[in-house]
Amino acid sequence: MDIETFYEQNEARRESAEFEFGSEWTDASDNEYELSWVEATGELYLMVEPDALVNEDMFGDFLMSEEPVTDLTVVIVGKVASLAALEDQLQGWEEAMLEENSLTWLHERFSA
Repeated sequence: MDIETFYEQNEARRESAEFEFGSEWTDASDNEYELSWVEATGELYLMVEPDALVNEDMFGDFLMSEEPVTDLTVVIVGKVASLAALEDQLQGWEEAMLEENSLTWLHERFSA
């Protein structure tokens, strides 16, 4: 979904504090993503950078469109109840984010 739809679906998202956990996450196609957490909803989400070609999502599922992304596209990774719990779950993210296809590291933490 695009970022505007994401916020329209739940106004608490728009009004909430957000915490960013890096903007250099990459997938197998070298697209870049920004990772953020919405305090009010507990949602951790990825936002793909504009003009990237999205070939697969963070779980390895291929997307049908080969068109350039014209809007900021959002994928919800999961829900985490508190910032402290999220920080525990993401311990080491600064280094992991810089690795090739770093979304696999993120997927391992949220697929269980």
